Amino acid sequence: MASPVTEAEVVRVRVAGKVNLSLRSGRRRPDGYHSLSTVFQAVSLYDEVDASWAPPGRFSVQVVGEQADQVPTGDDNLAVRAARLLARTWGAGKPLGADLVIRKSIPVAGGMAGGSADAAGALLACAVLWDLDISPDELRTLGARLGADVPFCLAGGTALGRGRGDELTSVLSRGTYHWVLAFSDGELSTPAVFARFDELGLGSDHLDVPDGLLNALVSGDVQALGRSLVNDLEPAALALRPQLSHLLEAGDDLGAVASMVSGSGPTVAFLAANEPAAVDLSVRLSSEGLCRAVKRVSGPVPGARLLV
Repeated sequence: MASPVTEAEVVRVRVAGKVNLSLRSGRRRPDGYHSLSTVFQAVSLYDEVDASWAPPGRFSVQVVGEQADQVPTGDDNLAVRAARLLARTWGAGKPLGADLVIRKSIPVAGGMAGGSADAAGALLACAVLWDLDISPDELRTLGARLGADVPFCLAGGTALGRGRGDELTSVLSRGTYHWVLAFSDGELSTPAVFARFDELGLGSDHLDVPDGLLNALVSGDVQALGRSLVNDLEPAALALRPQLSHLLEAGDDLGAVASMVSGSGPTVAFLAANEPAAVDLSVRLSSEGLCRAVKRVSGPVPGARLLV
């Protein structure tokens, strides 16, 4: 880790949200989890997490920015849980505490790993703040105890996730991919979407990455990538939020290469052919009035990174 930080200073980490290029899910297992095979891509929509010294045993969080009022600020906040877990596991009995500030841009319960991103940011920020002797691999292993998406939020880029999605293998990806994200009002909790997924009898024993997806990433072929996108959770998300179907259809009609629900939703991601096409799509989609906001992003981008 970096050199010790004095108690007057703040450590700031920027961490990206994600889209799932492929999300294949098995049936619910006896332990309550679902086996997953997913290809993550980190995109240029960021939260920032600040960590500063606090009295021993105090772990607080303040949340500002978009949808800040929808984020819990007690001990159930995932970033607070991350800081506490790090102190307990790697603090070697030191009297540690941290005051956290989260600046939100990634949608809350929007299928883009916003909570996991904040946990990843808190882990890295506090590790540097407290000058802990923990490696990136060890930090990702710890992150997996908080949530399946946390290790990827630390790593970023493009990666294949197996198991619960937390067993990562880097994926070669050439070029930059341009996305238009449509944010809906309200939330969709991941547990609720998986519950509907189970009710619908979905889930497969075959969790292979779609033919052509990895080749499309290697070659940088946007059209081939669009043909390979898949999200097994999309039918469950649409069952809970039927109006998202209109948003998907609108993106297709307005020239998106491909349209899909991002993760468990309700964010919808549209792949564009290039940056000018993304600009045009975002303007036209905004005029349709089918969502609360539209944002252009690109990927892949790095995972959690120190700013100050």
